[in-house]
Amino acid sequence: MYVGPVIGTLPVQQIDVALVMKVLQPIWQSKTETASRVRQRIEAVLDWATASGFRTGDNPARWRGHLENLLPPTNKIQKVKHLAALPYAQVGAFLAGLRKRGSLAARALEFTVLTATRSGEVLGARWSEVDFEPKVWTVPAERTKGHREHRVPLARRALEILRALPRSGDRVFPLGRDALWFEAPEGATVHGFRSSFRDWCAEQTNFPREVAEAALGHVVGDSTERAYWRGDVLEKRRKLMEAWAGYCSKAAPAGEVIGIRSA
Repeated sequence: MYVGPVIGTLPVQQIDVALVMKVLQPIWQSKTETASRVRQRIEAVLDWATASGFRTGDNPARWRGHLENLLPPTNKIQKVKHLAALPYAQVGAFLAGLRKRGSLAARALEFTVLTATRSGEVLGARWSEVDFEPKVWTVPAERTKGHREHRVPLARRALEILRALPRSGDRVFPLGRDALWFEAPEGATVHGFRSSFRDWCAEQTNFPREVAEAALGHVVGDSTERAYWRGDVLEKRRKLMEAWAGYCSKAAPAGEVIGIRSA
């Protein structure tokens, strides 16, 4: 959207500072977060091209000691307020559009939404962690924020996504760390879908708070409460996640379109 029209068809050796600035300047003030991510991606691609022998010289998208002299620092730009989370009522419409995209990143983001997990947990997922028979994905403790193993019950649609994926190694979604960000809706974040899920649980279901919190991998209550809350209520969470997947599968209202960020 931003890169393609300017440098998308050029040989990497021809990309210089003027062209990088032509990409970044129109959005640096108004879409600062997006512009910063775009710059990082250009820099990464050109670094790879240099290491692979396709270009020589300095990287024109480098920030330190280079573009920092031409563009204002992102922390000095007045931030434009965006909604961190997509309202749960709009999640179905967003996923309806996302399912039409054939990219692996689109499937990874849909899987992230359906499991209410963190993007890092999904992008680090291994096939060895997925057990199709009990329909459970086990995130190891070292890859969770709370450093506790987290068992994730997989709804039917989540399983469909996994079964349709090619296997070219142990990683389920062999993607870069920013891949899901570029598939997220405008004005929202990938992490915000966890808030969408939690709001839906509280406002649209009768599932106990403890079950919803456990689905997010959160510690429930104080030490006394936890002493009586044994196990991870997997089967109760399975019903919750199936209900969430069903809600997410609702067709978008006529004429409603939720834009997907692209760069």
